[in-house]
Amino acid sequence: MKKFTETHEYVIVNGNIAVVGISKKAADELGDVTYVELPQIGRTVKKGDILCTIESVKAAEDVYAPISGKIIEVNNDLEDSPEIINEDAEDKGWIAKIEISNPSEIEELLDEEPEI
Repeated sequence: MKKFTETHEYVIVNGNIAVVGISKKAADELGDVTYVELPQIGRTVKKGDILCTIESVKAAEDVYAPISGKIIEVNNDLEDSPEIINEDAEDKGWIAKIEISNPSEIEELLDEEPEI
């Protein structure tokens, strides 16, 4: 099940794990991604906390945690190849996996990505 936030993060929920990244629309709007500051594994985030920062040729943008929980994995491929976000934002360009601590927050997410 894929859900979205108003700020264009996506969440793919698989059991109690959420795969998080930015939407294709957001990646297109950012332009060429040049750097991703990955979140720290083991860090606990609350919905709405800054998860990480993405830098592009146009701007630096914060990515917000769409769901509360503990970061259990990050996409280390983005350190050497941040452009993966431009190439495949909603699959290979995922940023982090979060162990969900409040499943009811999933219901607050959008079924479709909002317009930019």
